[in-house]
Amino acid sequence: MKRATVRCAIYTRKSSEEGLDQAFNSLDAQREACEAYVLSQTGEGWTALQDHYDDGGFSGGSMERPALKRLLADIAAGKVDTIVVYKIDRLTRSLNDFARIVEVLDRAGASFVSVTQAFNTTTSMGRLTLNVLLSFAQFEREVTGERIRDKIAASKARGMWMGGNPPLGYDPPTDKATRSLVVNEPEAETVRRIFNLYLEVSSVNLLERRLRAEGIQSKAWVSTRGRSVGGLDFSRGALLHLLKNRIYLGEIVHKQAAYPNAHSAIVEKDLFEAVQVQLGKRTVIRKHQRSGLGKSPLAGLIFDSQGRPMTPTISYGRAGRSYRYYVSAPLQKGASIDEDGSLRRLPAQKVDDFVLETLGRLARQPLTPVSLRTVVRRLAIHWDRVEMTLVRSALTGANREEEADRIAIERRLLEGETVMVDSSDAALVTVTSPVHLRTRGGRSWMATPDGKTPNGKARHDPTLVWGLSRAHSAVSSMGLRPDGRLIPGQSRRPVGSPYQRAMATLAFLAPDIQEAIIAGRQPAGLKLEHLVKPGIPLAWADQRKTLGF
Repeated sequence: MKRATVRCAIYTRKSSEEGLDQAFNSLDAQREACEAYVLSQTGEGWTALQDHYDDGGFSGGSMERPALKRLLADIAAGKVDTIVVYKIDRLTRSLNDFARIVEVLDRAGASFVSVTQAFNTTTSMGRLTLNVLLSFAQFEREVTGERIRDKIAASKARGMWMGGNPPLGYDPPTDKATRSLVVNEPEAETVRRIFNLYLEVSSVNLLERRLRAEGIQSKAWVSTRGRSVGGLDFSRGALLHLLKNRIYLGEIVHKQAAYPNAHSAIVEKDLFEAVQVQLGKRTVIRKHQRSGLGKSPLAGLIFDSQGRPMTPTISYGRAGRSYRYYVSAPLQKGASIDEDGSLRRLPAQKVDDFVLETLGRLARQPLTPVSLRTVVRRLAIHWDRVEMTLVRSALTGANREEEADRIAIERRLLEGETVMVDSSDAALVTVTSPVHLRTRGGRSWMATPDGKTPNGKARHDPTLVWGLSRAHSAVSSMGLRPDGRLIPGQSRRPVGSPYQRAMATLAFLAPDIQEAIIAGRQPAGLKLEHLVKPGIPLAWADQRKTLGF
C-alpha cells in the first residue's frame, strides 16, 4: 500500500544578524540537520519542500517574523503538512505564541516535529510535554532579559552610551572602553541656538515655526544597516524632548536617575535651568487653560465651514484676565490663515450666547449653558449662517409627529431662518440662522444680517435666563410669597440667604416679561441686579412700566 506524501516545511531562525553573511551560517546548519531528518523518514512518505522559511535576525519572543507569517499562511492554505525545526525554541519562545501556532496547525490538520526533541503535537501527552518545555524556554528568555536590563543600568551608571539614535549635538562613541558620546560642534551650536531661541519666543509652537523658517532640522545620520534617518522638521513633541533632555548637561539618564560627567556638556547649566523654568510656567498656564475649558459648553460640537473641529482655547491678557475662543484646527496647528477663506477664531462667549438665545426662543423654556449639550448635536459656523443640528423633542416636548414638530418650530423662527428634519435621523432637526461674521484686529464676532442681534433690540442674556431658572427652583423648595417673605404659618426659621429669597421673586414676574427675557427681547441695559433689588411691583402692569417692557 502506497503511503500518503507528507509535505515538510523546514523553518529556521537566528536571533541576531551576526554571522549571517558567512558562506555557511547557523541557518544553513539548522536546515541541513532538518533535511537529513526528513530524508530518514522517506519510508513514511516525508518529502522536504523547496521553499525556504528562514528568519535571520528575528527574536523568538514575537510573532512578527516575515518567514513565520508566510509559513503559517501556507499551512492555512493547505500547502504544508508538517513543520520541521531544529529545536522548538527556533519556532517560538513564548507559550502564548505557541498556543496560537498549535491552533493554526490543528485547523489545517498539520503538525510539527523537532529534530533534536522528538515531539508529536497530535497527542495530548505531546502537547503537555511541549508546554513544559516552552515554559522553561520562556523562563530562560525572561531571565536573559533581566540580565540585559541590569547590565544596561550598570553601564549607564558608569556614563556609557548604550546605543540608539544619537541626539542632535553628539556623534556615537569612538572609544569602546569608555563609550562616551562625542560632541559634534556644528550640531552643538544648533542645540544652543534652539535653547536660546526658546527663551526668546517663550512658546514651543512659535519655536517650531521659527526653526522651520530658518531651515533647522533634526539630526541626520545613517544607521548600521545603511538606512538614512532624521533630517526632518522638528515636531512639537521632539522639541519638548530636546529642551528637557539632560544629556546636554553631560549626563546619562536611566529611568529616574541621572549620572553626571558621562561626556562633555554642550549647554550651560544656567541656560538649561532657565529653559526648564519657562517650560514650567507654560505647563501651569496649560493647566489653567484646561480647568477653564469646562466653561465651553459647545466643546466637541462646533465645527468650521470645512467640517474641521473648532476647539476651545483660553488666552490671558493683562492682570490675568482670560478670554475664551473657539479656534479651528489649522490655526491650532500653527497656520497663520486658512487658504480656503474659512473662519479661524471666534469669541466663545458670543457663540454660546447666540446659541442660547436661539434655543431659548425655539424651546420656549429657560436654557443654561450646561443644558446646551442635551439639545445640540452639531454646530457648523459659516461666514453667512450658523447650522445647528438639534434634538427635536428638546424643542417641542412630547409631540412625536415630525410634521407637527416642524410646523411648531417654524412658528418660532425669525425672518431668514429655516428648519429641516434630518433625513438620516428623524429625531433631529437642522435649524439654519443667517449671520454675519465680522472681523476687526484679527478677532471675529457674530451679528445678524442687519447688524443687530436676531430680536433687533438686545442680545440674549444668559445671566437673566439663569436667574429665572434659579427663581423657579427656589420657589419649589421654599415656602415663599410673591414678595419673597415667608407664607404665614410656615416655620419662622429663615429659608436660604436674603439674596436667594430675593432671587425667588423673579418667578413672579409677568409671564410675558419672563418670555421676553428668555427670547432676548428685554430692554437694553436690563441686568439681573435690576430685578432682584427691593421695590419691584407685584402687579404685572406696574412691572412692565417699571422695567421698561
